[in-house]
Formats: sequence, structure tokens, C-alpha cells
Amino acid sequence: MKAALCTSLDGYQSLEIVDIAIPEPGAGQVLIRVQASALNFADSLIVKGKYQVKPPLPFSPGLECAGVVEAIGADVENCKVGQRVMAVLDWGGFAEYALATASDVYPIADNLDFTTAAAIPVAYGTSHHGLVMKAGLKAGETLVVHGAAGGVGLTAVEIGKRVGATVIATAGGPEKLAICKEHGADHLIDYREGGVREKIKELTGGLGAHVAYDPVGGDLFTETLRSTRQDGRILVVGFASGDIPQIPANIMMVKNITCIGYHWGAYRSLDPDALRASFSELMDWIEDGSLKPHVSLTFNLDQVKEAYEALLSRKSTGKVVVQIRS
Repeated sequence: MKAALCTSLDGYQSLEIVDIAIPEPGAGQVLIRVQASALNFADSLIVKGKYQVKPPLPFSPGLECAGVVEAIGADVENCKVGQRVMAVLDWGGFAEYALATASDVYPIADNLDFTTAAAIPVAYGTSHHGLVMKAGLKAGETLVVHGAAGGVGLTAVEIGKRVGATVIATAGGPEKLAICKEHGADHLIDYREGGVREKIKELTGGLGAHVAYDPVGGDLFTETLRSTRQDGRILVVGFASGDIPQIPANIMMVKNITCIGYHWGAYRSLDPDALRASFSELMDWIEDGSLKPHVSLTFNLDQVKEAYEALLSRKSTGKVVVQIRS
């Protein structure tokens, strides 16, 4: 099979398209004939050895995919050969075949195309489980979403609206803010213009937001902390800015704010039943049209480096997907 192979931890620039053996599923594993795999910010970290998961070299990156079940290992009961599925992976999505743990594989509807399905697991899974089950977002509350036009941010906007919250979206530039508006944001803030804290306060009558969703970090986190209302919650999702903020505990104490550290992938082992329940509701919402996955750019497998560049240059909105097969 063809695969984008990482042979040294020098970043995505060192990826090579090579021919390697098709893996065989072991006990509890599923072999997927991959049709499409979505790119995540974590994929830029894993090829530098800076992600929580550190696979042995050589390996193919790619943390989620969609395709057809090719074969199953022993003790697999939730999948069958020929089934259309999406899956969360430890790695390996940027290849023509990928191995997944059976509990991380989810069936998809016949009318859901593989490119769209590949864009669902990580981003929608992160936002739904994080906002609904961890942060306890409720109808009538105000939600601030940073990086709202990005892969996870846009899903947080949609899920916030589906829950019944008022959504304030921050993003860089009018084109990205227009995407946020199309996906349900009630209020838009261009963070490039500055004054994010003051604008959130103004939009909330001086009280601040109930919940903030932050995959960006850096200076925006400080703005978030100071514009979250008393007894509010901040969901710390990631640090796309590259700057990991240091949280002043005195402000948390005085304002009774809860900062929730959140690594969604850990719940694949911590509480897989919760993730399965989360995906069940998500698929219901996608099928009834409440959520509309947005894929802004697609690339072929031999263009995987260009896909990375599009993601890291922030030229994309929503998800970037690598189409493994036509």
C-alpha cells in the first residue's frame, strides 16, 4: 500500500510517499480500507515528537479516517467486513489501509460521503463531549469560541447553537467570521482588531460569558479569563498559537472560575462509553441537518505536505481532508 511515512522527527517536510506492507489486524483491531483522512493540528506535533502519543519510527500520521472495513481481528463484535465506517486512530490515517481499535470505529450512514465523514471524529467529538459533558453548557448560556473558523472551533459554534446557547465567535478577518456566521454564530469579534475582552463584556451586558472554548491559548486566554463571568467555565482545548499560558490562580479564586484541562483523546480509554454516547447524539444531529461539517480544502495523498501547509498557515476554515482514494 502507499503511505505518507515519517522516518525522522523533523516535521511534515520530511514525509515521503512510499510503498509498505498492508498491516494485519490483531485481536480487537479493525483494518480499514481508507478513503479519506482529515488533518488536525496534532498531526503537526506528532511528526516532531511533541504530541502526547509518540509512535515508533517509521510511522504514518493521521488521527482520523473514513472508509470501508477490510478485515477484522479476533474478538471484534461491533464491526463487519464491508461496513462503511469512520474511526479515531492512534496514527496511520495517511495511508491506503489503517488499523483501528474496534471501540474507536463507528458506522456511518450510506448517504454520508467519506470526505465529510473523515472530518467528523476528532473535531466534533472534542467539541460535543467537551462542551456538553465536561463544561456542562446549557440552553440560555453564553458561549465564547476562540479560533471559531478552525477545525474544532467551527464545530463548537455549531454545537453551542444546537444546545441553545448564545455564541460569540472570535476569528481573524472578515472571511473567517463570515464562515462562523453561516454556521450559527450570534456575535462576531475580529481578534486582530484587539479589545476582545471589552467586546465580550459589551455583548454580555458587562457580565462576561458563562463558558469559553479555547483551542488557541496565548494572549487570548488572558482575555478569556478576564471576560468570563463569576462562576464561569473555561475549557482549555489546545494551544494553536504556540504559546501555553500560565494561569493566575488568584483571578480564578476571586471570580470562582473553573478552568478545565481537556484532552479528548484520553477518554477513548478513560470512558469509551461516554464517547460512544456522544457520537450517537452527534450522528443524530448530523442526519437531521442540525450540524453541517465544513471541509474547506481537499488534497490527494501525494499532496500531503501541501495539506499541512494549508492548515498551519491558517488559510483553511473548518477541516482539511486528504483524499486517499478517488
